[in-house]
Amino acid sequence: MAPVRVLCVHGYRQNGASFREKTGALRKLLKNKAELFYVNAPHLLVQGEEGDGTDGNRYARGWWFSDPVARTFSAQQPCERGAGLDESVAALRQAVRQDGPFDGVLGFSQGAALVAMLCALQESNAEPDFAFRFAILVAAFRSACVQHLRFYSSPLQIPSMHVFGLEDGVIPADMSRDLLSVFREPYVLTHTGGHFVPAASTHKQSYQNFLERFQ
Repeated sequence: MAPVRVLCVHGYRQNGASFREKTGALRKLLKNKAELFYVNAPHLLVQGEEGDGTDGNRYARGWWFSDPVARTFSAQQPCERGAGLDESVAALRQAVRQDGPFDGVLGFSQGAALVAMLCALQESNAEPDFAFRFAILVAAFRSACVQHLRFYSSPLQIPSMHVFGLEDGVIPADMSRDLLSVFREPYVLTHTGGHFVPAASTHKQSYQNFLERFQ
């Protein structure tokens, strides 16, 4: 069976290259099961939030800002209107057109929150380029921006796997649990660690059980 093709959406203060490095163990765990493709968010972060790389693709990036003026983001910061989401959806649309099609989409932290929005856009037929068969959301959450409430108005039918750490100090487990009700049949994997993508041998079967129906 051919491996499934998965578009990977990094977290805030990351980029495609750094997320690829951080998910090396996951790529090894899913060898011959999934082929992972990485994309950059369009927004470089302001000085003081940059990464430690030297070339443009290695700078720290974000998908949207909860504070449009300061151009910063916090998952727990309520806001009326964020900034940058439309550009990010356009960047992912372009990634699908250029490198797709993809069987599924995987997101981490802010990227996972964005994946939930992509699923909503797909199911409302607002983005015809998106045709994901499944979604994997790691350390996901509902956006606290009022303008994003529309993404959570009806249960999503897309098969989804939700992964989160019980000791996550960045996105507490309760925030990830709160997103589960947005999906019709969420498949849940919890781990005892913090804010990262788990890929220990004990997690392999859970990932494979979820992915095998799409191969």
